[in-house]
Amino acid sequence: VQLQASGGGLVQAGGSLRLSCAVLGATSRYEAIAWFRQAPGKEREWVSCISRRDGNEFYADSVKERFTISRDSASNTVSLHINSPKEEDTAVYYCAAGLYMAKVENLYPYWGQGTLVTVSS
Repeated sequence: VQLQASGGGLVQAGGSLRLSCAVLGATSRYEAIAWFRQAPGKEREWVSCISRRDGNEFYADSVKERFTISRDSASNTVSLHINSPKEEDTAVYYCAAGLYMAKVENLYPYWGQGTLVTVSS
């Protein structure tokens, strides 16, 4: 399974940005797609995840009601819509795939390369 993240860039606080994660490979090898992020000088943290099969979605409290995760089964793409970003959302964002819906990164064996999001005030 290979993942390709894209869509990062510079965005103003209060604006919007969409990240995309293209998932290539056998769908039988993963059930969940998650987004994690790593801010400068901080540990990587879980942001959101979505079920490939039924679309159930979960969010970290810090992004709930501002971020929306979605999936397009036809293209095997998962998007993360970032609305009303704050400066503290600045981070490298990674998408990951695994068999289980989880907040723990070591349960995701497949990772994309990361895309940088910078939020300016």
